[in-house]
Amino acid sequence: MDSPETKKKLDELSQKLGYTFQQPGLLLQAFRHSSYVNEQTDTRIEDNERLEFLGDAVLDLAVSHLLMELFNHAREGDLSKYRAMVVDESGLYRVAKRLKLGDCLFLGKGEEQSLGRKKPSILANTMEALLGALYLDSGFEHTMEIIRVLFSPFLEKLGSRETPYDFKSLLQEYTQKSYKALPKYNLSDETGPAHDKTFRVELSLNGNLLAAGEGKSKKEAEQKAAREAYYCLIGDSDL
Repeated sequence: MDSPETKKKLDELSQKLGYTFQQPGLLLQAFRHSSYVNEQTDTRIEDNERLEFLGDAVLDLAVSHLLMELFNHAREGDLSKYRAMVVDESGLYRVAKRLKLGDCLFLGKGEEQSLGRKKPSILANTMEALLGALYLDSGFEHTMEIIRVLFSPFLEKLGSRETPYDFKSLLQEYTQKSYKALPKYNLSDETGPAHDKTFRVELSLNGNLLAAGEGKSKKEAEQKAAREAYYCLIGDSDL
């Protein structure tokens, strides 16, 4: 795992972040997907899920700080909406793509074969794990400054019409133009009691399954599936 190629990629990442880890083990852990750890015989190796949990909280707090600075007179509801638009999976995915986090991932054989390095959900979770590792290694203030730089394209667009929110419309426009076809949504599962259901929707294009999404409504599940499919299709598109 500590191959020269791995070290080179992590060194390149450190240069992009402008930060060198004092505890390199934390950086390595941030890139260990559970599928990889499950295939190892060494039970001491940890996956990145705990760091992901921590990074999610750190990102929420840091972005909240930055929004308070940017929007002195914004109401709580607007700040919450802005924060959701910055820290959602699509935003994390695009920052992860820009940093080429997929190149550093440690994946199990199954995830490797199913192109896990390009999956928006895996890359977004890895981005959160990296932020969790940064927080443990450098503290909150330093991590917030790195977040300020990484997420500045999103922060700058807040309040403008440049920030896309309707991924179903974006996806439909893209597939019509590029594939001459429309995406199809299928409700594949419905769980939970009547007052608190969770819906799972699968999205396909030309008969091929592209993505799936879950939500507390069919509409929310469709939007999440559309978002993942959209970023899968546009691939290496810039922020």
